[in-house]
Amino acid sequence: MSIPRPEHPKMQFYRPDWVNLNGEWSYEFDFGKSGIERGLQNSTGFAGKITVPFCPESPLSGVGHTDFIESMFYQRALEIPAAWNGRRILLHFGAVDYTAVIYLDGVEVGRHSGGSISFTIDLTRHVEAGKSYNLVVHVLDDQRSFVQPFGKQCPQFQSCGCSYTRVTGIWQTVWLEAAGIQGLKKCRIVPEFDQGAFGFLPEYFEERPGNTLTVRILAEGREVAVETVPASAWGPFSVTVPEPRAWSPEDPFLYTIVFEVKNASGELLDRVESYGGLRKIHVEGDRLFLNNKPLFLRMVLDQGYYPDGVWTAPSDEALVRDIELSMAAGFNSARLHQKVFEERFHYHADRMGYLTWGESACWGLGWTRSQWYTQDRYTGVFNFLREWRETVERDANHPSIIAWTPLNETERPVDLDFYRGVMTEVYDLTRQVDPTRPVNDTSGYQHVKTDLWTVHLYRKDAAELKEALTPAGGGVWHTSPDHEVPYAGQPYLNDEFGGFMYIPPERAKFAANTWGYHGLDLKSPEELCAKIAEQVDYMLTVPNLSGYCYTQLTDVEQEQNGLYNYDRTAKVPEGMLKAIFGKSPEWAK
Repeated sequence: MSIPRPEHPKMQFYRPDWVNLNGEWSYEFDFGKSGIERGLQNSTGFAGKITVPFCPESPLSGVGHTDFIESMFYQRALEIPAAWNGRRILLHFGAVDYTAVIYLDGVEVGRHSGGSISFTIDLTRHVEAGKSYNLVVHVLDDQRSFVQPFGKQCPQFQSCGCSYTRVTGIWQTVWLEAAGIQGLKKCRIVPEFDQGAFGFLPEYFEERPGNTLTVRILAEGREVAVETVPASAWGPFSVTVPEPRAWSPEDPFLYTIVFEVKNASGELLDRVESYGGLRKIHVEGDRLFLNNKPLFLRMVLDQGYYPDGVWTAPSDEALVRDIELSMAAGFNSARLHQKVFEERFHYHADRMGYLTWGESACWGLGWTRSQWYTQDRYTGVFNFLREWRETVERDANHPSIIAWTPLNETERPVDLDFYRGVMTEVYDLTRQVDPTRPVNDTSGYQHVKTDLWTVHLYRKDAAELKEALTPAGGGVWHTSPDHEVPYAGQPYLNDEFGGFMYIPPERAKFAANTWGYHGLDLKSPEELCAKIAEQVDYMLTVPNLSGYCYTQLTDVEQEQNGLYNYDRTAKVPEGMLKAIFGKSPEWAK
């Protein structure tokens, strides 16, 4: 049987010695949460079969169980290649929702909480090359606790409103990798656009006196720069690139970057391949600048849901196709919404020149919205801050990501002082981990400390949009004037609008509760495009507007307000959308 999603998950940090663990695993649901008492961590095989990396709720998993799953177990054999003797053995999980406890032969070897982000278990001291082990993963996912972020996963049994099918357990690729014992653990790559250089901040598994790190930078296969430095714990350094070539949407040029760790005798200990794009994103007054040129963002909202895989794309080609569909519609960028997208998506965005905003799956946290309020708000804050830090650290090297949006629509917080304190910490943490990108503290509502002023203005026509977007007294729209901080001149963006529902005549409603914004019953592609065009054309005339984000790229289950159907087929004849979304204001051309 062929391996699903066989491609390497992490092209930003590639070693050739790796084994993809996707495919058939055995599983058992643990609805009574008694599995540990019953010794399921020792199992050598369950009766159920599931296809990893697809969640059990998805058709592609072969299971299709869509009710709540608060506990379940996975199992498979794990063989360590004999050729990996003397190497560091790493077990990687692209993502597991929500808590994963990892067992080898019944012994716990690691655990991780955070349903959206990747993690690694170092197996070196637990395994020997050439031997086989029994791998069991215990998953815990208490979504209705409202202390763990779940994004657009529905907290009710049936999908409704803006919430869709749930995701439990393993939903991204699992793989095994061999690294050097004293090898490179990770390395931050910072484009220093104005200096024509890349900055590096490496971290190692172990250090030894005399070890060195050599960085080789290649352009189209030709080495253009090389630097060797001591492999030490605190060793930030820069490497200048001769005749630097910028990364941009028009020319998404990527330099190949090769890291080599050697010992004092010159023996190669570890080798990692990566890449980088030389670009700069910054704010000047109320404008965004890319590579020191003013930037107008024509964004689309992308939620990353798939009919057959839910949060998991059925194939690598499906990730590429979503970017192609967006660009074909005239967009230059996307808000990746209420989901931490897998690294393969960012890799394709990097090489295709597709700008994105990185976001968390923050919905579900009781401290952010009154309808999910829980007294245990401190656990929710802790869980969010930990996972968000891991997200920014993992994805900071991708040149296509140009802004961070930690939270979305943090509406009606119960304790305003508490909320403001947490939001200030969220902003400061994000800027501390990555000072190179602007931070949109919360998309649309309740701004506290932010580099971008974003609003959500769903209006049924251009006249209503104008009234809200450009208030008669001047200034910008405030969702909650009594709760938000004053506007301080940041770039102004309408980062959610539209949402018009049009269902082609050959299509049926997804469900009885299918909906779109405004309650309009549009009958043709021409009606849909006319409604959108009047709002887009108006926004291009607003002098202080730095961009917009249309809701949304595709239908998602009962929310049938996408520009494409849920299966990615067209609703509108080719070219009609690009004629609307492909335009920028004169100042940004």
